[in-house]
Amino acid sequence: MAVQINAVVITVSDACAAGERDDASGAALVELLAEAGAKIVAREVVNDDLAPLTHLLRAYAERADVNLIVTTGGTGLSPRDNTPEATRAVIEREAPGFAEAMRAETLRQTPTAMLSRGLCGVRAGTLIINLPGAPKAVRECFAVIRPVIGHAITLLVGHTHEEAKQA
Repeated sequence: MAVQINAVVITVSDACAAGERDDASGAALVELLAEAGAKIVAREVVNDDLAPLTHLLRAYAERADVNLIVTTGGTGLSPRDNTPEATRAVIEREAPGFAEAMRAETLRQTPTAMLSRGLCGVRAGTLIINLPGAPKAVRECFAVIRPVIGHAITLLVGHTHEEAKQA
């Protein structure tokens, strides 16, 4: 009973939005999601401004054809890193296990992983996951959460835990 994952990838980066840098982390994320069987509904590159990012997350989360939003970038300690704040403003329920697992596992490989402030949560049946902005960090973090994303989406669409195990 597999549920189709319909994903939106949002890269949050002033440099990428201004065309000063290629969106390598977004490209890596699209590739990883496609390999996991997800359909990419949309891909956006936006700057780090809080209000527009909050609006964009809310708009995608409330679309019927989206059940997963994955952001890359804007999760660090820089004054312009607003992704966790935008996510917190949008989610109805937090899903802290995703962020905790990503930080714990990637910290084994990269000491700066502890600087990530990424959040994860749910709005309107859509799972929102914040990943760091570096392609290497995207790959490492996605490897941690990939085994449970399908299960989580299956639960969000209303299937029981037993049905989700079969997904």
